[in-house]
Amino acid sequence: MNTLWVLLLGAIGLIAFLVLMLKQGPPKTNSGKQQLVMHCAAGLRVPVEEIVAEYEKEYGVVVELQFGGSNTLLNQLQVNHFSDADLYLAADDFYTDKAVELELAAETLPIAHQRPVVAVRKDSKKVIETIEDLLQDDMSIALGSPDQAAIGKAIRKQLEAIEIDGTNRWAQLEKLVTDKGVFKPTVNEIANDVKLGAVDAALVWDSTVMMPKYRDELKAIPLPELDSDPNLISIAVLNSTTDPTAALKFARYLTARDKGLTIFEKYGTRPVEGDVWAESPEISFFCGAVNRRAVEKLLDEFQAREGIRINTKYNGCGILTSEMKTIENQSTDQGFPDVYMACDRYYLDNVRDWFQDDIDVSDVELVIVVPKGSKSVSSLADLIKPGIRVALGQPEQCTIGALTRRMLESEGLYQKIKEKQATEGEVVVEKISSALLIPDVVAGHVDASIAYITDALPNTKDVDIIRVETTQNVAVQPFSIARSSDHKYLSRRLFKKIAEAEKDFESAGFNFRLDNGSQKQQPESDAL
Repeated sequence: MNTLWVLLLGAIGLIAFLVLMLKQGPPKTNSGKQQLVMHCAAGLRVPVEEIVAEYEKEYGVVVELQFGGSNTLLNQLQVNHFSDADLYLAADDFYTDKAVELELAAETLPIAHQRPVVAVRKDSKKVIETIEDLLQDDMSIALGSPDQAAIGKAIRKQLEAIEIDGTNRWAQLEKLVTDKGVFKPTVNEIANDVKLGAVDAALVWDSTVMMPKYRDELKAIPLPELDSDPNLISIAVLNSTTDPTAALKFARYLTARDKGLTIFEKYGTRPVEGDVWAESPEISFFCGAVNRRAVEKLLDEFQAREGIRINTKYNGCGILTSEMKTIENQSTDQGFPDVYMACDRYYLDNVRDWFQDDIDVSDVELVIVVPKGSKSVSSLADLIKPGIRVALGQPEQCTIGALTRRMLESEGLYQKIKEKQATEGEVVVEKISSALLIPDVVAGHVDASIAYITDALPNTKDVDIIRVETTQNVAVQPFSIARSSDHKYLSRRLFKKIAEAEKDFESAGFNFRLDNGSQKQQPESDAL
């Protein structure tokens, strides 16, 4: 057997092994239980260990925890790209966002907020009201290393912004700690130093002082210089995971408001609203028919990765919004949608009060569609000619009908088309959905239709497309999440999936409106 065959068979064997590993999902413990591996900020050991124990008791999945400073853990992930880690929990979302930027992680889920404070022993006689009080010659201070621990980086960022006497507060504090104090790699280590009396004070998270190990002996002193936006604890699903569905399920449990977040709150952090826990969540998605070609495939991918179900209803937006209005108290349990993506803003404005802030995803052009090779229609004005059979959207039931009416009114043609519709022997039919317009042209039932270009492009073997010269021929598709939804965070991850789908939208004929920063502009992101 020559060398080439040996290399070929070796490659085939390696591929088969990797495929087998992927099918096997996450590793299992000696007891046969599924196992996940999570890197976790050391200062959050207590709540996370409690949540992990509850999860194992309920679902039999072991989560192996590896603790360290947030930046230390991120550095380890960067060095070891192909480790088997599944999740990364950081004390500040700067690090989980960085993991996504470095393509180490895919999803991030927010957990809770915390702020830097000064920790001293409860019997301390030191008077500390400002940063200046910490800078006195008789003070010894412990501080988290800004290159290892999130608390150190957060304090450095805030104090560097305070300039004084030709320098800044961080430079002053750094010198004092270097001369008379100590830098440590985790927040727990500097809290221990205060507890043991090795230093007079430490700068820690407010939640650190609430942990059982410290709350009886330490007290927190907030400082005005550190009273800015709180830092956000978050968890990321790593790209190195062999079972993202299992990793996401645990991440949803840890961030559910009736599961993990109750434990985070017990230990002094301020949780985000969070979703209601469900082992296999279902969300309802009301989707204007025009969007189907762009979103159908990515919805399937999202469901498979998250291990959830999306009940999608495609229809004319007039029909969808009419159905919304019949649902008492906009209850998602009664069928009100968690997510709504309209064919155009016209049909979001009708129900705006029931949804959070929205964002425009795409726009699409309205065109005239005629049978292949037909020359009987070349402009909007031709539609009112006697004998020209026309199919239009019904303006009360679908967006394209409302937009067609607006466009024809702007051209002074709408009243004339209605008069033609009332004339015996003339054919002007109205359809309840944009999806029903092209089939009438293809079947030869009409001579022309006004349709979305996205519906016409897949049928160019049978139809010709005529562009319309007007400013009223564009429909804009906004994405929004219901205020009543119990799965807003899951829905925001769905938005992120849509925001990454520029090629899907453009290949379907849409103009994509989101830029690279739009994933941060999620509909009504977390209030702090």
